[in-house]
Amino acid sequence: MKTRAAVAWKAEAPLTIETVDLEGPKAGEVLVEIMATGVCHTDAYTLSGLDSEGKFPAILGHEGAGIVRDIGAGVTTVQPGDHVIPLYTPECRQCKSCLSQRTNLCTAIRATQGQGLMPDGTSRFSCVEAGSNKPVFHYMGCSTFSNFTVLPEIAIAKVREDAPFDKICYIGCGVTTGVGAVVFTAKVWPGANVVVFGLGGIGLNVIQGARMVGADKIIGVDLNPSKVAVAKQFGMTDYINPDEVGRDKVVQAIVDLTGGGADFSFECIGNIHTMRQALECCHRGWGTSIIIGVAPSGQEISTRPFQLVTGRNWRGTAFGGARGRTDVPRIVDWYMEGKININDLITHTMPLDQINHAFDLMHKGESIRSVVIY
Repeated sequence: MKTRAAVAWKAEAPLTIETVDLEGPKAGEVLVEIMATGVCHTDAYTLSGLDSEGKFPAILGHEGAGIVRDIGAGVTTVQPGDHVIPLYTPECRQCKSCLSQRTNLCTAIRATQGQGLMPDGTSRFSCVEAGSNKPVFHYMGCSTFSNFTVLPEIAIAKVREDAPFDKICYIGCGVTTGVGAVVFTAKVWPGANVVVFGLGGIGLNVIQGARMVGADKIIGVDLNPSKVAVAKQFGMTDYINPDEVGRDKVVQAIVDLTGGGADFSFECIGNIHTMRQALECCHRGWGTSIIIGVAPSGQEISTRPFQLVTGRNWRGTAFGGARGRTDVPRIVDWYMEGKININDLITHTMPLDQINHAFDLMHKGESIRSVVIY
């Protein structure tokens, strides 16, 4: 079949809208019509050429929502007509990681996913009409910048049918990463003091996750005061601007504000210096810092071992610690029940033809999340 898609032909080049050939689903695979997709910083990171797993040409996009249109042999958990969210972190429920119940990092298809291929080692996309007879690679196992895509059955979460695609697509990455880090990774308790470094889309979702579970103080740290109003709307109680208190005094300012340090801190920037601050602002004896932001390849974090010896914990999280097929439907329910706010995080919507504009808005800092509607 044919589908319209935004193709990334090479790094640092605009995407072009093409008519792409898409092979139907093989055994264990599902054809999904993507109805809406978010444009995420991770897409931009790969497009920049800095992603060690980035392959071109590729169809980017990993934050989508759509409808199952066809299924391959052996598929039992979804059927045509089901509403689904693609999962870049799948859940096979059979590998050592899934069976352990200690991590969401399923390993079932990790090797081929990192190569831009389906589990059988081939691509379902090709684009002969654009002068290329080579396969077009998949991206993060999702490729949601295409009106239709094929995914492994273990990489889609079935969700309720009354949830709007243009909102719940954001649950495919940003919402789950932030809210999930609070609920599933950190397990923040009611009354906790929480600090969030970076008030972008991920930080705002951390904030509303902390509010949802009943945190007491929710402190935002960001250099841009224009982000304060929306952060307060999502639950931030206090704000620290490093340029106002002194960039070398951020930790002390947090310790003073919390009466000894944060119970939990979340680094949502991807900066190794704020990662250190996020650890060192934690309360001695039990404070836990969660790294969400992805630092540039090759960089390393550091702190004095004394910080850890005296009881602080340093942890990381991917996809908010959420197990995709199990937890994503719950997060959709939280949105539909009014427990989390997605509408106000989606600042721009546009058709596929304007997808490069979404990247421009992101780079200029003028959007929280742009959504492409098919």
